[in-house]
Amino acid sequence: MEKIAEGFKGEKAIVTPYNIRNYQAENPICKQMFITHIGYYPHAKYHYRERPSGCNENIFIYCSDGRGWIRYRDAIYNLSRHRAFIIPAHEAHSYGAESGDPWSIYWFHFRGENLFMFSSIIGQLIHPEESDKSRYDDRFTLFEEMYQNLAMGYSPENLEYVSFCLLYFLSSLKYVNQFREIKKAQQTDVIQKSIMFMKDNLETRISLDDLARNAGYSVSHFGAFFTHKTSYAPMVYYNQLKIQRACSYLQFSDMKIKEIAFRLGYYDPYHFSKAFKQEMEITPKEYRRRYASANHEAGIKNQDLLTDRNTGSDN
Repeated sequence: MEKIAEGFKGEKAIVTPYNIRNYQAENPICKQMFITHIGYYPHAKYHYRERPSGCNENIFIYCSDGRGWIRYRDAIYNLSRHRAFIIPAHEAHSYGAESGDPWSIYWFHFRGENLFMFSSIIGQLIHPEESDKSRYDDRFTLFEEMYQNLAMGYSPENLEYVSFCLLYFLSSLKYVNQFREIKKAQQTDVIQKSIMFMKDNLETRISLDDLARNAGYSVSHFGAFFTHKTSYAPMVYYNQLKIQRACSYLQFSDMKIKEIAFRLGYYDPYHFSKAFKQEMEITPKEYRRRYASANHEAGIKNQDLLTDRNTGSDN
């Protein structure tokens, strides 16, 4: 195979200076994980690398198109579209593009004190299941954010932001289901189905029987299964979601506390205030005082005082 070092039309790459790497290694944020090299090689015909002594950094390679291969620890890993591999630092390896259908790759070298967090995806083929909810474009956009911020220079803010993006990027491959959750409603999953049912009924009163019936389980089976999967009993989880909705109303609406209480199915403002404080450790009125939008504060304060007088509640 012909071997060339560079020369792919449309390629781009950034290599950080050594003094910048020293700064990254000492910065409290960057030292968790930071990039030293980053680039993109499109249709990289004849691309080939061989490092008998390995590399000082971990090498991430993500194939966006075409095909290539990686040799690592006497095994060959074939990369095709949307497959990736992380070669550990200081490990002998070689890799290259297939001659007939050369890969296009996004790649970067990285180091950090917290590599252990991603040990489960280092040194093995990463190939998330194909899905219409895969969010490939979102991942490529995140890569571009890292590249473009480094291209703008090495200010502390740029370097720190890139480190946070790097952690998110790698997390999107380690926690694939969580990364995809934003674009899917897993109606076939009984837990997700139950949580969606809870969220759709936060302003009506539903019982454990209602939840179990919706899931198609007996009450005892559903309660045990839900608790095992989420670490919370179903009605505890449901009430947490109610308080979450209450926080939103307190922060972003002009509704009186009494109105929020009744809207979310509480018997009275006192019952609501007690449940809210148990979950949030502050009263609804104090939450509103801290977090309500500035343009609502004056009107809301008067409304809450009126609510206190009318209900006699100690919010």
